[in-house]
Amino acid sequence: MGLLSRKATCNSHGQDSSYFLGWQEYEKNPYDEVKNPRGIIQMGLAENQLSFDLLESWLAKNPDAAGFKRDGQSIFKELALFQDYHGLPAFKKALVDFMAEIRGNKVTFDPNNIVLTAGATSANETLMFCLAEQGDAFLLPTPYYPGFDRDLKWRTGVEIVPIECTSSNRFQITASALEEAYEQAQRKNLRVKGVLVTNPSNPLGTTMTRDELDLLVNFITDKEIHLISDEIYSGTVFSSPAFVSIVEVLKDRNLENTQVWERVHIVYSLSKDLGLPGFRVGAIYSNDPIVVAAATKMSSFGLVSSQTQYLLSAMLSDKKFTKEYIAKNHKRLRKRQSKLVAGLEKADIGCLESNAGLFCWVDMRHLLSSDTFEAEMELWKKIVYDVKLNISPGSSCHCSEPGWFRVCFANMSEDTLTLAMQRLKSFVGSIASKDRSHQELKNSRRKFRTKWVFRLSFQSFHDREQDER
Repeated sequence: MGLLSRKATCNSHGQDSSYFLGWQEYEKNPYDEVKNPRGIIQMGLAENQLSFDLLESWLAKNPDAAGFKRDGQSIFKELALFQDYHGLPAFKKALVDFMAEIRGNKVTFDPNNIVLTAGATSANETLMFCLAEQGDAFLLPTPYYPGFDRDLKWRTGVEIVPIECTSSNRFQITASALEEAYEQAQRKNLRVKGVLVTNPSNPLGTTMTRDELDLLVNFITDKEIHLISDEIYSGTVFSSPAFVSIVEVLKDRNLENTQVWERVHIVYSLSKDLGLPGFRVGAIYSNDPIVVAAATKMSSFGLVSSQTQYLLSAMLSDKKFTKEYIAKNHKRLRKRQSKLVAGLEKADIGCLESNAGLFCWVDMRHLLSSDTFEAEMELWKKIVYDVKLNISPGSSCHCSEPGWFRVCFANMSEDTLTLAMQRLKSFVGSIASKDRSHQELKNSRRKFRTKWVFRLSFQSFHDREQDER
């Protein structure tokens, strides 16, 4: 072990989280409609598989892009040879235009301010390296994506301090929660370098309110710190209220060309909005030229291939396609989310009202044996091993209240989702049946004890009466 680094031998990656353990159990026994119909259904993977037909249809109509050709001539050699880490200008332009389109063209983005990375994971870690030193802290509202414990902390040494949000106000950020998190970091002698939020939220599936966004801008202005807005789910908003990007808030408040303008950074990806996590396309958008320059240099450790950039630049430049894709994808997400919510309701399970994302934040507090995280893990294990559904427990998302779970709906067929809801309903029904049987047993015992006490009291009275005579 002495020959290896501390990084290689430490256990701070977060792989032992129940979030990742659920995946491991699924991989051991994956559900398949034909080959393994009693296997575990994966509901812990936030993946959008609802609109692949639209992508494949575009590829079929545009064989040059898929075949690495331009005007019918092969450019394979051009793409296969060395490319520097700045990225293809055509792709960067197409990407920022797509980002603007998703935001209703209320804001625009400068392609010179974007840095391409191998997915949002790489983007978030790169920003940590740019903005903080080892031992510095970022504040994150709870519940948050479990992978942040890996993405933000593992290699950078940056600490996460939670901003505790609760169900009492639908887990929205408050001024008091922000101040408490900041003070908690100070008590731990941690220098706070910024706040990181996901908007829309993973795992809540909600968009942040304008009040929350204004609150964040005021907070980072007052503390003179950074704000990272992870907006990788911005294109999944399928119902009102509409998505508001942090850039829109800054522009509405006329904060361009201020220090705050340069301390706000956006993370984006095509993994969720376009359903292409395997393509590993992420991006950092920043108005700070020093951050852009440093992140660009760091991106050489995780580049997006030239072939991927060429293909997607052609796809995203097709405005007719992007308009159709965005509209149809929203419609499909809304329909699928409604199906999950309806299935949960049939099982007497509620969830947080949501308008975005690929999941619902599901309330199973009434199914806990006690109001503890131990009871949450007990319930989670039953759902994974007995019901055979992999869902993510709230504790893995650092939720402060036991009994909440993230349940994904867009990474499976409609039939598979129907089966998952049938399994869950049967499970909840079995719990209710056991509870009724237990209650009936308690009631019968109580009746028996009442009769026994009555008889004993009557016998005692009769005996005393006989004695008195």
